[in-house]
Amino acid sequence: MSATVAPDHILKELADLWISLGKHGEGDGDAGVLRACSMTLVVLAEESDDVMAMGETIAALMPEHPARAVVVRVSGAGERALTERVYSQCWMPFGQRRQICCEQIELTASDASLEDLPSVVLPLAVPDLPLILWCRTSRILGMPGFYRIAAMARKLIVDSAQVADPVAALLRMAVVARSGVLLGDLSWTRLTRWREMLSQVFENHEYVGQLTKIGSVRVTFGDAYEVAGRLMGVWVTNALSDVGVPVSLEVAPAAPGGPTLRVELHGEGLAMELVREQDRLVITVNGLSNCTNLPQPNDYALMREELGIIRHDPIFDRTLESAAALAFPTG
Repeated sequence: MSATVAPDHILKELADLWISLGKHGEGDGDAGVLRACSMTLVVLAEESDDVMAMGETIAALMPEHPARAVVVRVSGAGERALTERVYSQCWMPFGQRRQICCEQIELTASDASLEDLPSVVLPLAVPDLPLILWCRTSRILGMPGFYRIAAMARKLIVDSAQVADPVAALLRMAVVARSGVLLGDLSWTRLTRWREMLSQVFENHEYVGQLTKIGSVRVTFGDAYEVAGRLMGVWVTNALSDVGVPVSLEVAPAAPGGPTLRVELHGEGLAMELVREQDRLVITVNGLSNCTNLPQPNDYALMREELGIIRHDPIFDRTLESAAALAFPTG
């Protein structure tokens, strides 16, 4: 690890940064600078990631989830190295003259220095506030030292849509969740609207009485949607089981050129389908279709939702455990 990178040195740079921002905010009739922080947000990303896009996402999150952001850019194989720089993200709410600022630390680390990360990051975390770890790179998830890095977080956020082996990712996430780490998966977050719409279908008195007729659930998925498809299928079957309706479940890849995700429920006199068509979610029940807007969520929209959840979601935990058990049956 580079001798120039030490938590005390970084914290001193942060203190100097706020002194400078305070002096700047006193001039030209400004009302000063407000320091805002509700968490420590640690972002693990590849050095090749789009720096501007990632920076825009973090900046967009700050007004609602102000944080001390620690961005760790992983440079890959090479000599043991870790470097840093400190800067700020500021904005001025509409109609006000006072800036609101959050601090940001950027670290560049080689793979060999990742095991040093907890000893550097933990002293930088804001005391008495949650530390959220957003792992944007699937490569790091498979490293032997990743569990130690994940253990420093109150919540770990991953995106299983990026992994090369989705089935293995389910097992890995289940192991992390069992260890007590609060886990969020953006594949599950993408399903929020799907789950809401399916629930609303059965709030209709015309359809709630047909729940008991459902005998099978079939989910087909396209590229990068395998984990989402497995989670969605298990969530549906668990929900039906809870009301005394046992069903069979099939999860399979979609045909070439097919939709990214399709959910079908079948039973005597009942045929229901949810499918994405471009930016629409089409729900069809016994031949009658209804469309609702479903734009592709970006990182900002997904992270905005996940950062608002800082306690265990029992529905997700149960769904993940069931999906992992289905992918890796023990008997």
